[in-house]
Amino acid sequence: MSTAPQAAPAQQASSSGAAPLNSLTTAERAAGWRLLFDGKTTTGWRGWKMDSMPSGWQVVDGTLKRVKPAADIITTEKFRNFELSLEWNIAKNGNSGIFYRASEDRDDNAIYWSAPEMQVLDDAGHPDGQSRLTAAGADYGLYPSPAGVVKPAGQWNQVRLVVNGNHVEHWLNGVKVVQYELGSPDWEAKVKASKFASHPHYGRNAEGYIGLQEHEYPVAFRNIKIRVLP
Repeated sequence: MSTAPQAAPAQQASSSGAAPLNSLTTAERAAGWRLLFDGKTTTGWRGWKMDSMPSGWQVVDGTLKRVKPAADIITTEKFRNFELSLEWNIAKNGNSGIFYRASEDRDDNAIYWSAPEMQVLDDAGHPDGQSRLTAAGADYGLYPSPAGVVKPAGQWNQVRLVVNGNHVEHWLNGVKVVQYELGSPDWEAKVKASKFASHPHYGRNAEGYIGLQEHEYPVAFRNIKIRVLP
């Protein structure tokens, strides 16, 4: 199992001006990257446990943006092992998240009953920023992220999320902020001591949907790209 994918994160190329927003370079295509958001439509996305896209999520200036109360959204396709690249911009005091291997075929009342979450947050303005376990970049509630990596509300933050078998890496603005192994003794102990202990399917799916969280505040995503890993 490779724990250090070699392809350069796609969002770095776009941020440096090497490629237009929401597009792929020739090198990215050759490396197996593809777009999950084309910057123009919500094709490929729908609401969690919904057949359509909630109206509170809209395409605004080339971003996928939560503009009014809505629901969590997921990809229409499931993924097992992958490298995800995107950028997010959160409003002041805002809170959101990136889910992976989410399911909806059980009686779960919330997406996080099954899906681990990489936290998206205004660390300076939201109460969750007072704990590194729930701050930007953290594996929400389980593995803390270091301080000083996230950019302030209103600025674009770059994410790289690697999920390969049981190995998971969270990268924020070019820094690996979290690494863990699903199902390891350490992970099992942390789950048992967390709010996820009462959700037996949490983190157990071998594949699932990628999700973006609706959590009361405006948040925008762009350059959402994925590379499936063997």
